[in-house]
Amino acid sequence: MRDNDSATTQVAIAVSAPTAAGHSAPKAATTRGPLVSRGALLAALGVACFSLTFPGTAWALEGMGPWTVVMLRSVLATVLIGGALAVFRVRVPERRHWAGIAIVAGGVFLGFPLLTTLALQTSTTSHAAVVVGLLPLTTAAFSAVRTGARPSRTFWVASLIGAAVVIGFAVQQSGGAPSRGDLFLFAALLVCAAGYTEGGRLARYMPGWHVVGWALVLALPVTVTGAAIALSTEPLHLTAHAVGGLLWLAAGSNFLGMVVWYRGMAMIGISKASQLQLAQPLLTLLWSVLLLGERLPPAAPAAALAVLACIAVTRRARG
Repeated sequence: MRDNDSATTQVAIAVSAPTAAGHSAPKAATTRGPLVSRGALLAALGVACFSLTFPGTAWALEGMGPWTVVMLRSVLATVLIGGALAVFRVRVPERRHWAGIAIVAGGVFLGFPLLTTLALQTSTTSHAAVVVGLLPLTTAAFSAVRTGARPSRTFWVASLIGAAVVIGFAVQQSGGAPSRGDLFLFAALLVCAAGYTEGGRLARYMPGWHVVGWALVLALPVTVTGAAIALSTEPLHLTAHAVGGLLWLAAGSNFLGMVVWYRGMAMIGISKASQLQLAQPLLTLLWSVLLLGERLPPAAPAAALAVLACIAVTRRARG
């Protein structure tokens, strides 16, 4: 990572040169295709990291209170990425970007972790994962309002079908009765979508890891104070699961996942990147079985195929 890395997709411009027959021949071919593929790969890696967030949170809650988990994960992530900002002598962002960075900090690193952690005290990881599966559609809606993006009708139809699959799956799991945990999760959707949208927009002007780093640094006074208060008021039992879960939340979800996610969004667009998250709840379901011993719902394979089909359509739809 270098300070002068660009988060803006660079596309080679074809330059015509006259040939013997008097026609123009392109001297350089566009690199848009490979860059889009790379952006999709980075965004998908971010989704894979995020899919382990709920299982990691469940592990951390085995030995810590919810406020301790939320505040410590951000403090530890700030240490990691703050060190990188210092080592590479990254310049402070321009004043016009700080409002957006504040939205990223409040939505992605404070609001979403807190609300989902509170929800996981009463909800299973599989249920929470399916509800948060609505995040791609929520992010696309925020993107359309904030950035003026206008995805195609095919894009929206496929997104709505994917969302319908997720909602149907959630209703099946909860019995159709929203709980207090569901309210926390729906609120988490809103604040995270706002943060993702703003972060994706900022990643067009600076590398994605700069966005993540400065958002965490901006939130540091809140997270350090919150961690001190939480550690003094909530029980703490440092089991292997609790420590491992917390370390993953800090290094995997808040650091690595966010860095590659924002980079990928900058390369392929907020709306299309957000649709890759339709696969996230299904990956989380798999981890909940393997890591937490939860029972995989019978409808999961069918839902997985339907969601993956929606992802394929939205990836090819022109925005």
